[in-house]
Amino acid sequence: MESNFLEIDNLHVTVEGKEILKGVNLTIKQGEVHALMGPNGSGKSTLSYALMGHPSYTITQGDVRVQGESILSLAPDERARRGLFLAMQYPVAVPGVTLYSFLHAATSAIRGYQPREGQRGRLNAHLIPMREFRKELNEKLDMLKMDPAFLTRYLNEGFSGGEKKRAEVLQMALLKPRFTVLDELDSGLDIDALRVVSENVTRLQQELTMGVLIITHYQRILNYIYPQFVHIFYEGRIVKSGDAKLVDVLEEKGYDWVREEIG
Repeated sequence: MESNFLEIDNLHVTVEGKEILKGVNLTIKQGEVHALMGPNGSGKSTLSYALMGHPSYTITQGDVRVQGESILSLAPDERARRGLFLAMQYPVAVPGVTLYSFLHAATSAIRGYQPREGQRGRLNAHLIPMREFRKELNEKLDMLKMDPAFLTRYLNEGFSGGEKKRAEVLQMALLKPRFTVLDELDSGLDIDALRVVSENVTRLQQELTMGVLIITHYQRILNYIYPQFVHIFYEGRIVKSGDAKLVDVLEEKGYDWVREEIG
């Protein structure tokens, strides 16, 4: 297999002893957009957390590879360094840590920043120089139409649904991942926020040649982030795949026909 792929190979995952994922197979190439749709409780979010190495999700069988390398033995931060990013459905609030501090530290870590000559031992020497980082950050804020005042607020604390999702996309823009999983990015967004967020995900996907996996229940986000491939997830595995026309079938018929077809 070529190296510019995210490969999910026969993945089985248990949570508190219960098997949730029952043999997931999916390959995403950099530059491709895949949509994963399915009813509540089918295991879609479990897949996203297992990919990023959440400790509550135990992989019992199978493998996940990024650019040909298995990542199952890697901690979440190492998986991020390999180019994997998760935009969470419910981003966690972190009181006491400003959005700016979080973004500065995360971006420096992902890029493997090393202090320049004469800086070692200085406070924050392991971080990208503030002036350099702030210039790039301001460009991304303009792109997302975010008020710079957000940077002084504690990470996700008191943020609206739209603000949380914009902060996730801002993080994505700075970390520049190879592969991004969007776990119900449309959750909690009104139509205007959905449009802004989706348009910027599409822009980043094209600029970075990202592979994208969109996990969603609804068609509306797929009107903005257009998938080349659509997969139906049911009872812990992908049961049907097709092109974007499959979304229209789901909108018309729901998931009952899927249950009947697979028994």
